Amino acid sequence: MSRPDVPVEPAEPVEPIIPVEQDPAVKVPLALEDWLAVGVLAILALITFVNVLVRYFTDQSFAWTEEISVFLLIVLTMAGGSTAFVRNHHIRIEAVADTGSPARQRRLALASNTVVLLFFILLTVLSVRLVIDEYVYEETSPAIGVPTWWYSIWLPVMAAAIALRTLGTLRRLLRTGAR
Repeated sequence: MSRPDVPVEPAEPVEPIIPVEQDPAVKVPLALEDWLAVGVLAILALITFVNVLVRYFTDQSFAWTEEISVFLLIVLTMAGGSTAFVRNHHIRIEAVADTGSPARQRRLALASNTVVLLFFILLTVLSVRLVIDEYVYEETSPAIGVPTWWYSIWLPVMAAAIALRTLGTLRRLLRTGAR
């Protein structure tokens, strides 16, 4: 209990575990992928919760929830990956990437982003071929019988988005080195 004659010192703010960093200047806002990830995660949680309730009360489960959940997890992973590459939060060996001279760090960043760009361009091309095959051969999903290309069409879209984000990161790296 505080006394009115003794001033109360405000509590010091708690330092966050991960310091807040400014997002890099990008043409397409990162909030697009952030909100996509939030929405997909909310839908995924809702579907899973409803399935748990149905299974609890009826000893049955919805057959379609697993297919939809796998699809949503892929979209969630790709949306998170897209922002991770732009924010430089992707998996890397920091003992190698963040040590040495700034010129060495820049060269490593250019090399790693180039490899990432090539990988996602390849993934985009190959997943487009997959979608075309699924469309041509009229493959359907086992649980609900919808065309599988409805699910897989998002893989090349999200892979292309990551490739474009990585291209933007490369462009920013090349521009800062030219100065």
